Amino acid sequence: MTGARVMVVLLCVCAAPLWAQRTHVLIISGLGGEPAYSATFASQARALHAVAKERWQVPDSSLVWLAEDVGVDPARVRARATKEEVERAITGLAGRATAGDLVMVVLIGHGSGEGAASRVNLPGADPTAADYALWLSAFGQQNVLFVNTASASGDFATVLARPGRVIMTATRTALERNETTFATHFLTGLTGDAADANKDGRLTALEVFAFAKAEVARAYEADRKLLTERAQLSDTALAATLVLGGGSAGADPRVAALLSERRALEQEVAALRARRDAMRSEDYERELERLLLAIAEKTRAIRAAGGRP
Repeated sequence: MTGARVMVVLLCVCAAPLWAQRTHVLIISGLGGEPAYSATFASQARALHAVAKERWQVPDSSLVWLAEDVGVDPARVRARATKEEVERAITGLAGRATAGDLVMVVLIGHGSGEGAASRVNLPGADPTAADYALWLSAFGQQNVLFVNTASASGDFATVLARPGRVIMTATRTALERNETTFATHFLTGLTGDAADANKDGRLTALEVFAFAKAEVARAYEADRKLLTERAQLSDTALAATLVLGGGSAGADPRVAALLSERRALEQEVAALRARRDAMRSEDYERELERLLLAIAEKTRAIRAAGGRP
């Protein structure tokens, strides 16, 4: 399989984001340490909650906000953001999510640590990246978008990376410990139309990430400051298929079946990529070509059946 052919097929695949999944959202806003930060974190979490509820139509049963203090918004905050409540919320969403759904977890706050011990500061004991990796294992048949907007968040990407997951962090390493601005631009991308790069009316995880990263760099340049936060994304191919807020497959069972079959193939691609280092190059490329061509065929069939790819 030539490099040019791989690129053509990948472009066909990445141009067809998943849109039939239901969306489940967990928002975790941590300790501010001082009033100004506490207010900022609560405001950012509130804005994300509004997007999920009003723009994406996520039902209350699938929308959970855990905060430093329930009192910041008693009508919306489910509970304090303790380690126990975070685990309980993830377990609850795992019980609701079905195969092919999108589960979005967003951390807002101050980060610290290194490697598996990386964390975002919460009331009481702080869950580590290793804790989140363990809890997220409950989503074996779902796609997971995990966004850590905190400082020193970079190592979460390595610890949490698995097939079927997209990990987005505000920094590239745990050594980037300065206050981050990624959350601000990430939310701007979610609440407006500027991040919709192809103007199709839908936002993918890749589009929002690219927008936020570019806006962070632009803001630092405008302020003539040295860039101290370099956001990263663990899986651009999968991120291009994840439509934030999801959508409906419609009433046609043929379209729903085809979308389900394509999701299964995309999950096979993710699993294959995870095994790449253990495979012979020619075997990997042969299997990748088979899967990508099968996905392209499913996409054409979806279009022919009247579905939106």
